[in-house]
Amino acid sequence: MNEFLLRMKSLLGDDFEEFLKFYETENFRGLRVNTLKCSVDKLKSLVDFELVNTPFCEEGFYIPHGVSSLGNSPLHHCGAFYIQEPSATSAVSMLGVEKGDFVLDLCAAPGGKSTQIGAKLQGTGLLWSNEIVKNRANILLSNIERMGISNAVVSNCHPNVLCDELYGIFDKVLVDAPCSGEGMFRKNSEAQSEWSVEHVKSCAQRQLMILNSAKNALKDGGVMVYSTCTFSQEENEGVITQFLSENPEFEVEDAGIDFGRKTLEYACRIFPMDGGEGHFAVRLRKKGEGHRCVVTKKSSEKIDDKIFDFYDSLFVGRPFGENLTVVKDKIIILPNNYNKGIKNTGVLRAGVILGEIVKNRIEPHHSVFMASQKQFCRSAVDFDVNSDEIHSFLHGEEIAVPNDVKGYTAVCVNGMTVGFGKASNGRLKNKYPKGLRILR
Repeated sequence: MNEFLLRMKSLLGDDFEEFLKFYETENFRGLRVNTLKCSVDKLKSLVDFELVNTPFCEEGFYIPHGVSSLGNSPLHHCGAFYIQEPSATSAVSMLGVEKGDFVLDLCAAPGGKSTQIGAKLQGTGLLWSNEIVKNRANILLSNIERMGISNAVVSNCHPNVLCDELYGIFDKVLVDAPCSGEGMFRKNSEAQSEWSVEHVKSCAQRQLMILNSAKNALKDGGVMVYSTCTFSQEENEGVITQFLSENPEFEVEDAGIDFGRKTLEYACRIFPMDGGEGHFAVRLRKKGEGHRCVVTKKSSEKIDDKIFDFYDSLFVGRPFGENLTVVKDKIIILPNNYNKGIKNTGVLRAGVILGEIVKNRIEPHHSVFMASQKQFCRSAVDFDVNSDEIHSFLHGEEIAVPNDVKGYTAVCVNGMTVGFGKASNGRLKNKYPKGLRILR
């Protein structure tokens, strides 16, 4: 660590002593409200601790020291919030996502920034979230599902291959690049033990290669944000300076933010003294005339009317659209703006799974209920976050429901869907996935 500290002293100058003091304090913890499911005011009314805003995004808050086991909260299970290091939300704030955008998150696991983008899109446009490591891609998929994002594609693909296949499609691209993780040292001793100057240099080489892949997926006039959770100049200013010298069609752009410390004129550095563990982000604009992406091709396969009848038996007004496909035993509602003709991209899932075909019947899938709002569910039961019923449901138990509740039924926490069951004779048979259940 001595070499790291010498480098930080050179970087920070007079602020180095203040930086060191933070290594004697607890690290920052935060959450971000998922506005796809919950408003900020609603979450404030449901938690039993004070939510204090971070400077990095409107939906970001600090978790007070002493608050624990949030991962077991019914509010976490229903996707009302995502536990996220405060400064990690800064990159998406700088990306400036707008409704209707096509957005690529190229290095997306575990999903904090992707789900932040998904909330900004509010079901419009398209979110493509990619992760090259398979087991991490599966974690990403689980978080996309929990947060109720219906317009996402999750893929497990090499950035080079993916961005060539998706050439010029996206309005916005986020490259939250794998890095040496210096900003995580306060909470991750493993990151400390893996650190070396050689590792920093190898990360910088890989980051530049990823950026040079990512540029291909961006349309003319589009925006790309590069971010890391490290402090090293080689991985931050060094990578961007090299990228700009090799790609004169890109320029650094003012993201209009007022947090962190400016570098490279408009880029942003965040240190613990600034309210977060550590982050770097810069907004780049690709020169040229922009254009709004449009749908090029929808699924044209013939869908059995019985499948649409099943869809209508669960939800009012087909809230996820009608771009359906059947893959083996799964019925999938594709995002409206997804081109099924795209190949060789390692797609794990596009959209949500409506159901699974089992013999001569269809069983609903957890993901479609997680993405649905209560008002679109034909049958729903709603429990308070502190109720015995919701805790029993999350443990995998049958629960009592009114006698007039019948059939497949959404289970909600203060109006937010968390799963479903099948109701009959005043009892609800539990369909909450076993791998998600809370152990007693």
